[in-house]
Amino acid sequence: MSPSRVLVLNSGSSSVKYQLLDMDDGSRLASGLVERIGERTSLVRHTPLAAGGEGRERTGPVADHDAALKAMAGELAADGLGLDSPELAAIGHRVVHGGKHFTEPTVIDDRVLAEIERLIPVAPLHNPANLTGIRTAMALRPDLPQVAVFDTAFHTTMPESAARYAIDVRTADEHRIRRYGFHGTSHAYVSRATAELLGKAPEEVNVIVLHLGNGASASAVRGGRCVDTSMGLTPLEGLVMGTRSGDMDPAVIFHLMRVGGMSADEIDTLLNKKSGLVGLCGDNDMREIRRRIDEGDEEAKLAFDIYIHRLKKYIGAYYAVLGRVDAVAFTAGVGENAAPVREAAVAGLEGLGLAVDGGRNAVRGGGPRLISPEGARVAVAVVPTDEEREIAQQTYALVGKHN
Repeated sequence: MSPSRVLVLNSGSSSVKYQLLDMDDGSRLASGLVERIGERTSLVRHTPLAAGGEGRERTGPVADHDAALKAMAGELAADGLGLDSPELAAIGHRVVHGGKHFTEPTVIDDRVLAEIERLIPVAPLHNPANLTGIRTAMALRPDLPQVAVFDTAFHTTMPESAARYAIDVRTADEHRIRRYGFHGTSHAYVSRATAELLGKAPEEVNVIVLHLGNGASASAVRGGRCVDTSMGLTPLEGLVMGTRSGDMDPAVIFHLMRVGGMSADEIDTLLNKKSGLVGLCGDNDMREIRRRIDEGDEEAKLAFDIYIHRLKKYIGAYYAVLGRVDAVAFTAGVGENAAPVREAAVAGLEGLGLAVDGGRNAVRGGGPRLISPEGARVAVAVVPTDEEREIAQQTYALVGKHN
């Protein structure tokens, strides 16, 4: 019997998230998180899901990513799920930026590592951490296939008319400036799951996917292929997010430099960490914003209205791009849990066939579900995302081809 388990790793700058899945039956065997890496108060949290065991956590210094992955390996081994298990088929790694080159999951070798490293200038916050996790995992299991699954890959099907910025072509090509898009594993999973919810093949369905978390992005998916997405060269472009500005006149940057005396690094911090909802009202938690609105807080209400206004603009724009829309799917933390956001996002769009049923929209939790009225021209759905499962499926499918 061939090995069927896949370990999924998501290595961030100061954290490592992981899940172990059995691809024979799709079950999750374990999940965990090592966060605050490099601090004295690092946290290791592990849950053995297969045996229904209780989660456990401990605090203490975890010096670096090498120590974090060794801590993960120890937790898995304690449950009989160690990295030395012959049932482990591969390790799948989330890699944020794959550029134009990587259009599908890829078995990692020296050439792949070099290309991910070469892309660091366009993903300085993410690719270095992804590389560290890969190299550490390769050192722990050098004999095991390691697969990179890229956030950008799903969006490489965008036509040049959507991917190109309207700047000098030679300058753009020299510096690899174009729209890459992110959250690709989520958009791929949700668009496919939405088609399944409608009882159709992905090739038959046009979907607008709204991935609304602290980071937020929209995509237009025609017949299973992305034709446009809101994030661009970096994850800063597009929707209003928790701490990111999203779309903005680029001349604001020059104004802040010339008139405000701000440096490039200060502006980078402003737009990525001090803007969006937190910049508008001081909160990036949609639950807290809604609580403040209910109490009459005008600042919170304006922040919410700006958030919704941008969201509606993208729904309308992608409706025009697709020509025909079969479904709008909400996903991720805000998209799955904030009923007022879903209601407000489609309010007034009845002429486009979009509406939500109040009762259905109020239901919390559960799997993929329709929240539009019976017989609606365009389905509106809530589809929980599962990026780890998507990475595991892509990894396992690729390893199977190579075996």
